[in-house]
Amino acid sequence: MSRPSLLATHPLFPEARTLLNARCDVEYWQRPERPSRAEFLKQVAPKDGVICLLTEKIDKEMLAAAPKVRIAANVAVGYDNISLPDCTSRKVVVTNTPGVLDETTADFAWTLLMCAARRVEEGEALCRSGQWAGWNLDQLCGGDVWGKTLGVVGFGRIGRAVARRSRGFGMKVIYTDAIRAPEGVEHELGARYVDMDTLLASADFVTLHVPMMAGTHHLINAERLKKMKPTAYLVNTARGPVVDNEALYQALKAGTIAGAGIDVHEQEPKIHAGLVSLKNVVLTPHIASASVETRTKMACMAAENVLAFFGGQRPPNVVNPEALG
Repeated sequence: MSRPSLLATHPLFPEARTLLNARCDVEYWQRPERPSRAEFLKQVAPKDGVICLLTEKIDKEMLAAAPKVRIAANVAVGYDNISLPDCTSRKVVVTNTPGVLDETTADFAWTLLMCAARRVEEGEALCRSGQWAGWNLDQLCGGDVWGKTLGVVGFGRIGRAVARRSRGFGMKVIYTDAIRAPEGVEHELGARYVDMDTLLASADFVTLHVPMMAGTHHLINAERLKKMKPTAYLVNTARGPVVDNEALYQALKAGTIAGAGIDVHEQEPKIHAGLVSLKNVVLTPHIASASVETRTKMACMAAENVLAFFGGQRPPNVVNPEALG
């Protein structure tokens, strides 16, 4: 049987390449910038499968340009860059990389939370500026974390991992989700289920962990930001469009909320110019899962999904099993 031909839109990591190269013919995108749409469509056209990042759109146009593609392996847990209905109708299997990035992403949500609350970015900039005049009583005073209330929006694996870390800070945990967690999970994490309005009004820190879908687009908008405490902080490591960035800018500028830590952006890689101009928001370039260990595991998981599929097995992380028929 001939070896499957694949396009990988990133060089991946050596461990993943070793897995793939043993059984597939793989063309790897090598340049540091992401492939343009035209380049992507040209390179994927003759392939049997594609290993892609969330920056590549897998949609009707791509599927028409690459009729031989049978699997799209996303190196991400979310797959809002992929049109699942179009893939399923063409019997193209879609896979993702859940689980392996939960703890790393939870770590980074806490990084943003702490940096925003304690004004770390401002302090670091002051140290580098050469303008620090020395210690002062009210210099860069931020907000305490210990003993405060953490509000988790989306109580899946990552949301629960974030909540678990809060126990070391003596925090109260409230959460909201479309599906309430089992009683045992609530007891283990000391978490209390509330509705969205109650969470926004009560939490000192609101952290977002929902998938990107129609129902979560601009989940946090101007109206909901006004329901938060003026001393509260918002953290987003989910997906950019979950937050209305213009509304967030206006809320931060007006002091409607105290601050924010934002890792994901509505129009990546473009970042809202208003947010860039503010000091009370920590901005990072979508790096919540960016540890060498975790990103390597993600790449290997994508490779394993592809190898299972072309080996006649069910991929471990298929998200549209109906396409396997």
